[in-house]
Amino acid sequence: MATKDGDWRIDKDSLGEVRVPADRLWGAQTQRSIENFPIGRDRFVWGRRVIRALGLLKKAAAQANGELGQLANERVELIARAADEVIAGDLDDQFPLVVWQTGSGTQSNMNANEVIGNRAIQLAGGEVGSKTPVHPNDDVNRGQSSNDTFPTAMHIAAVEEVDDVLLPAVKVLRDTLARKASEHQDVVMVGRTHLQDATPVKLGQVMAGWVAQLDHASDGIRRALPGVCELAIGGTAVGTGLNSHARFGDVVAAKLTEETGKPFKAAADKFAALSAHDAMVDLSAATRTLAIVLYKIANDVRLYAMGPRAGIAELTIPANEPGSSIMPGKINPTQSEAMTMVCAQVIGNDTTVAFAGSQGHFQLNVYKPVILHNLLESASLLADASHAFNDNCAVGIEPNQSVIDDHLANSLMLVTALNPHIGYEKSAAIAVKAYREDKSLKESAVELGYVSEDDFDKWVVPEDMTRPLDD
Repeated sequence: MATKDGDWRIDKDSLGEVRVPADRLWGAQTQRSIENFPIGRDRFVWGRRVIRALGLLKKAAAQANGELGQLANERVELIARAADEVIAGDLDDQFPLVVWQTGSGTQSNMNANEVIGNRAIQLAGGEVGSKTPVHPNDDVNRGQSSNDTFPTAMHIAAVEEVDDVLLPAVKVLRDTLARKASEHQDVVMVGRTHLQDATPVKLGQVMAGWVAQLDHASDGIRRALPGVCELAIGGTAVGTGLNSHARFGDVVAAKLTEETGKPFKAAADKFAALSAHDAMVDLSAATRTLAIVLYKIANDVRLYAMGPRAGIAELTIPANEPGSSIMPGKINPTQSEAMTMVCAQVIGNDTTVAFAGSQGHFQLNVYKPVILHNLLESASLLADASHAFNDNCAVGIEPNQSVIDDHLANSLMLVTALNPHIGYEKSAAIAVKAYREDKSLKESAVELGYVSEDDFDKWVVPEDMTRPLDD
């Protein structure tokens, strides 16, 4: 039984006595982790997903054990009530552990067991730390091991963050860009390849390309989610299911589906679910692809908007804040800068996840916390950045029509429209002459005698160059 010593109480675990703050619901193993891993300040609080996931899991596990006759109903009810408080966020301050702990997440699992156990004891009118009438291991952790509960919580947290936060945020930005593409479908502008002038495109086509990229990236993430919906629960220590009811994993998954609305199911092969995290690696790679897409879009926007007088300046973007402490009136593309920095971070996070995913040795991968942390950070950052970029930049993007028209009129690559009529070699000669003598294409074409003025005007129509030849 726990005993109080001033502002502390004495808890016990298999290694002996541990002093725990008297006003905390955690126990000996959580306290040991606090003292043994003073590494960084990163906690599992990205949208409080991990704490919520642990609460969801412990509630489902207790209910499953009750349904399978493994746990008395009164204990099931107490654990479920305490877990509901964890799910709701009422006990977040009782989860102090950092990411950089044991690679199996054992301390975070025990943190949940101890907090839920002690809160259940409080609800029963008992003494915190007494482990009666609810024991953190025998009751809250019944039929479980950290080796299957923590990866299950990883998957729950990842699915909810990606499905409920990231994908909706990307859709908001996608829909804004689709609307802009429709609004500007008739704006013809200079195309660019190799950072050099190319044949004309429409601004609507450029933006529709961004939309297509976002659609493909979102589809890639959705394709990765079913693998993450497969849960390790029921595998216990090494995948054999030792000390767990044969139907435990299936029942827990069904209850989690009922609670969250997500299509969770027990993994068919628990050995793979414990010893490798391929599904999380796959989902992280899909978020990296999204980051690459968002980087491209944000970079295009800032390049099109560069200037306003000494750059391309074909797009205008919102002026959100002064851009310089010394240059009055300077405005910078800050939303593009923020987005591209986020994307760089996500690409780095994915590298960490990929390496960590390769570290499954025998029956366990012990890089679980860093995999989860980086994937959740990536999803959260991309969601936040998508909202910010949409609200503070994308909705205000407009064509700078006079600059677009001027650039288009002076583009040497309009000469490409002459290829079907006079051939590549003569068309090239016109472009070279116009460039070297600083003349218009029309002047050069007429002077060389390759094209009449009327034919030039008939054949060189920028808008016609934005689509294939008619049948």
